[in-house]
Amino acid sequence: MPRNNTDQRIDVYIQALPEWQRAICRQVRELVHAADPEVVETIKRTRQPYFVLKGNICALLAAKAWVNIFLYDGAIVPDPQGIITGGHDNKTARTVAIRQGEKINAPALTAMFKQIIANNRAGGWRRLKSPD
Repeated sequence: MPRNNTDQRIDVYIQALPEWQRAICRQVRELVHAADPEVVETIKRTRQPYFVLKGNICALLAAKAWVNIFLYDGAIVPDPQGIITGGHDNKTARTVAIRQGEKINAPALTAMFKQIIANNRAGGWRRLKSPD
């Protein structure tokens, strides 16, 4: 996946994971880049992969038994298919946890990525959420 907006440090992060987690992380990476070709990768919090475009879109964190996808949406992006597994009341980010053997709901996750990106381009969820 040679792109100008990828970060080799994320390759290193993914490569160090067990195969099943590598597959999940690679798929999420592909989905977020497919949602908008201007998405850029970076590392924040020392080693955590982040995907950004005019603000945070999502981050990856591999835990022992799952991979967390943190969606930075201020809980304003609809979740009609119920893919959010945690952080329902979190004011900044919600979580989609994918366990070994589970499939990613790619259409639902892609729709959420696209909405987060649109919100970021419109000034970010904080601005959209605040009453003017």
